[in-house]
Amino acid sequence: MKNTIWFKPLSIEDLKDSAVNMDKNLGIEFTEIGDDYIIAKMPVIEKTKQPYGILHGGASCVLAESLGSTAAALSMDSEKKYPVGIEINANHYRLQPKVLSMPKQCLFI
Repeated sequence: MKNTIWFKPLSIEDLKDSAVNMDKNLGIEFTEIGDDYIIAKMPVIEKTKQPYGILHGGASCVLAESLGSTAAALSMDSEKKYPVGIEINANHYRLQPKVLSMPKQCLFI
């Protein structure tokens, strides 16, 4: 058996249509899943920008929260437990022109 953090075997196909509610509204799409990481992207479009035309910090927090919540949910038995967030903190370093994608180094476990 492979060493993985996920509760049961997964592939990116399992996440293909999993975006609902806010994730779906903002265009968040899961693009890759590995043994110990998950990657998603979100387009920088009108609905994810602030009035100045740049990515809204809240939208990037939604992407981070969605990745963290999804990773947490996939790593436990959903019939016995479910994850909830208690805090999120973000620092914004540079403009994101087209698509925001969380790198593998951002593990939300």
